Amino acid sequence: MKFDSFTGQADYGPNPYVVHVGQMAMRNPNFRTALWTGEYMQMTLMNIPVRGEIGSEIHEDTDQMVRVEQGIGLVTMGADKDNPDFKQRVMQGDTIFVPAGTWHNIVNAGRIPLRLTSTYAPPHHPRGTIHRTKEEAQKEE
Repeated sequence: MKFDSFTGQADYGPNPYVVHVGQMAMRNPNFRTALWTGEYMQMTLMNIPVRGEIGSEIHEDTDQMVRVEQGIGLVTMGADKDNPDFKQRVMQGDTIFVPAGTWHNIVNAGRIPLRLTSTYAPPHHPRGTIHRTKEEAQKEE
């Protein structure tokens, strides 16, 4: 497990854990930080800079739920990576459900960092994952 000074450790799973996820998301300085990884589920925190994006991706065997904790974004989803048939603006408090096998992207469309919590079932990233930047995430994946 990698150590992260933001939380004192990188991943609290699979131990029992209670936390104010919104506050943790607001404190997260990294593009992606695995907060909790269990056997069947994982939660990560994401910090997307202004004009940044997650990048178009697909998880063939993983359902995903993304909650907007801060900011405004544009989510696109669909079967075709280059021509998504679903587009919607999202803001604080909105929850995005991404079915397994669906191309998706979230773009920061606001003037402040877009802070997200993302839940994967089953887990998608290795326990303890910390990606300080999108470029670092792309190198590791």
